Amino acid sequence: MPIDIRMWMYEFTKLANQTFGPRIRLIGLQGSYARREASENSDIDVVLILDTLSLSDLERYRAMLDRLPHRQLVCGFVSGAKELSLWEPSDRFQFYFDTEPLQGRLEDLFPPASKEDARCAVWSGACSIYHGVCHNFVHERSVNVLEALYKSARFVLQAKLFYETNTYYVHKYGLARVLSPQDLDILNGSDKVRKLPDSQDPGFSTLSDALMQWSGHLIKQFYRSSRR
Repeated sequence: MPIDIRMWMYEFTKLANQTFGPRIRLIGLQGSYARREASENSDIDVVLILDTLSLSDLERYRAMLDRLPHRQLVCGFVSGAKELSLWEPSDRFQFYFDTEPLQGRLEDLFPPASKEDARCAVWSGACSIYHGVCHNFVHERSVNVLEALYKSARFVLQAKLFYETNTYYVHKYGLARVLSPQDLDILNGSDKVRKLPDSQDPGFSTLSDALMQWSGHLIKQFYRSSRR
């Protein structure tokens, strides 16, 4: 079963404040634990934002993490506040909605996510997926890579719906209720890929083509919207 993330984050926050004190601008949680979707093997995606960040800070942070249980599961995001405020808009859009603040406020670091941020997130994410599908189909021929690409489409779909409706759907089940049939097929695509025995199965080509066509359409649609 998953770890007791509330207790773990309590210990993390206590140690972080002992280590960095008033320099902390934000402590937060991301990923499956923040979405309450974690399993026993899920990473602990923890966020630490300091006033500024140096290599010696990273050394102290690493030593601090080594004192916590489940160290092998810990990953996440660490940054200086100024760098985060100037972060690439599409990445910052996902950061804004995927982060559960536990100390500090996101709004004190950068403005709330906007429709333009969402557009950038859709366009950038679609570009990455399109390239990934093409590269994988020609070179890697990996079912696991295709599954990961379908999983990443979830974040593009979240940004797309925010762009269209100004509503962000955190959980997959909420997202599934409001998607178009085509977008729903993309959301559920990773489940179909997981059932493929290998890349020789005809379904590998079918599912690769569906994701390539979908992401290619979004590239054109959301690039044009920025030129109007």
